Amino acid sequence: MSDEPWPEDAVIYQPYEAEQILLPEHASCLAVKAYLKMCQLPFEVRSCANAEYMSPGGRLTKLPYLRAGTFNVSEFEHIVNFVEQKGVGIGQWLDDDYKADMRTYVSLAENIFTMAELYISFVNKTVYEKVTAPRNGCVFPWPLNLIENYTKRRNTLRILKVYQWNDMTIDDVIEKVEKCCETLTLKLEETPDEPFFYSNQPCELDAIAFGHLFAIITTDLPNMALAQTVRKFNRLVEFCQFIDGKYFQMRSL
Repeated sequence: MSDEPWPEDAVIYQPYEAEQILLPEHASCLAVKAYLKMCQLPFEVRSCANAEYMSPGGRLTKLPYLRAGTFNVSEFEHIVNFVEQKGVGIGQWLDDDYKADMRTYVSLAENIFTMAELYISFVNKTVYEKVTAPRNGCVFPWPLNLIENYTKRRNTLRILKVYQWNDMTIDDVIEKVEKCCETLTLKLEETPDEPFFYSNQPCELDAIAFGHLFAIITTDLPNMALAQTVRKFNRLVEFCQFIDGKYFQMRSL
């Protein structure tokens, strides 16, 4: 794997952003795109209705799905590992202690934010009925859309149960998100004069944090509790503005 150079025709597959993609999927895809941009690696983004089913698998969202030469990889963690094995990943300048510390924060951010996004999308009745179900089922004809929505929700509730999020209230979820935001803010404030979490260079924590925070802030839902919670932390909002301006220039916050 490491002997092959990064292909010029690498492709990220994701659901249609305007019509189909859900909040947790959008966050995961955005995190991977941010990471590859930080690595200065070329890639193309292709939207397709069956991106999830093209994916070779994954722990949470199965997305995005990356095709790089003869290799097929999905989700943030596996894609980062794939890039690092090729020797072109960011964060190589970190020593072993900093890498261990950084990966702890990456795991915290990915687990807390993804679970919260899945919860608000599939457990909150209003969000599910007005946003999640219509978007998830929009690419399927009736009655296949009903079957697909039922299956997707059942699988998501199973994931939430495994991670013991299924019996939480929305207040419990907000509390976990708030504590995660507090932890990330304290980490950023350890280097107040630097734009990234660890220095003036990005690492995978910058990519995963941006992907989830930016997606939460910019996704319009009937229940905006997650976005309102994140917006309480000005340092995180400023961080998102910086990453967006440097690598994407998508929208102002």
